[in-house]
Amino acid sequence: MRANKICAVLGNIQRYNALLPLTNERPLATLPFACKYRLIDFPLSSIVNANINTVYMIFNEGETQSVFDHIGGGKEWNLDGVHNRFFIHLYQDFLKLKAHNQSYYRPLIDYLEKSKSEYTVYMSSKMICNIDLRAVLKIHQQQNNEMTVVYKKVESEKICQTDAVLSLTDNGQITEVRPYMEHLQTSEQENLCMDIYIVQTDWLIRELKEGQQEGTPADIQDFLRKKIHTVKSSTYEHTGYLSNIFDINSYYNASLDMLNQQKFSSLLYSNQKIYTKLKNEVPTYYSESSEVNNSQFATGCIIEGKVEGSSISRGTVIDKGTEIIDSIIMPSAKICAGARVQNAILDKEVVVDPGVQIIGTRENPVVIEKYQHVTNDIIANGVAVGDIER
Repeated sequence: MRANKICAVLGNIQRYNALLPLTNERPLATLPFACKYRLIDFPLSSIVNANINTVYMIFNEGETQSVFDHIGGGKEWNLDGVHNRFFIHLYQDFLKLKAHNQSYYRPLIDYLEKSKSEYTVYMSSKMICNIDLRAVLKIHQQQNNEMTVVYKKVESEKICQTDAVLSLTDNGQITEVRPYMEHLQTSEQENLCMDIYIVQTDWLIRELKEGQQEGTPADIQDFLRKKIHTVKSSTYEHTGYLSNIFDINSYYNASLDMLNQQKFSSLLYSNQKIYTKLKNEVPTYYSESSEVNNSQFATGCIIEGKVEGSSISRGTVIDKGTEIIDSIIMPSAKICAGARVQNAILDKEVVVDPGVQIIGTRENPVVIEKYQHVTNDIIANGVAVGDIER
């Protein structure tokens, strides 16, 4: 038996323009979520809960600063030991090697070979879920196929055009894999490929070596998608909570989902813990003037106004006489006296002047970039207007 039964690859290179400006200076993986978490916490936690002790992460060039700020040495995920480690590689390095006709998968192949693992799991950070990878591995071992693909039945509006959907037989066999934009919708729900795969490591190494000779995609996620219908593949249906983050609305709705006790418990309080960066901060302070209803708060906040149906991140100050309704407030924001924020997303360290109104709609929330100072009203259908000091 090999020393490490399973290793992990975490891909984070997909960019979605519909998430701008939230992803202007950070990868999708480090978007704040549910007050104190980041999107990357969910795949990372699923990985470490499966007793996987080595993780290879792939990011775009120029997007790793917030990753290191959040993960640090990996202590919270038990990835800071001699045998428990994580590695970060830049996707553009693969592309540079490919452009020079060199072995562009070499860094990844080196990791896989040195891991001495029998199996490899691949995950992305776009799908928010809490999945038991040990259960997926069990199905993979029972079926003894080259690949096991995780999917979930979801409504069509929860699928991005570039996502893959699966056509399945009654017994779960894959008959077709297509990008959703090319898929002919035949039912109210579709089998969304969650881009979670378990494969034999030896098989993956062999396929990567052969693939780079043929000029296959440098994107490992795209590479694995193209393999689904060319090899014997098993399926695993995820039945727990899932949010697919690819635009402002999907992010906004997923964040507000966490105000639903059933969805919150399904994601964060199942039999598997979700780990995140720890901060030793004072509890949130609620003054006598505060009025709170169906909202979540991280630590270190000062709440003196009204907050309803909202998610408030660490270190936020909400002054007396303010109203925060159905909104997402990221860390260290300051909402001054008399301001009103409704159906909006305020990125970190945003300051809203006294009496200013920021009002969007549930379908088109207003988004304020990080570090902005809002001095005049912004009342629009998802379009930021008015005066903002940068």
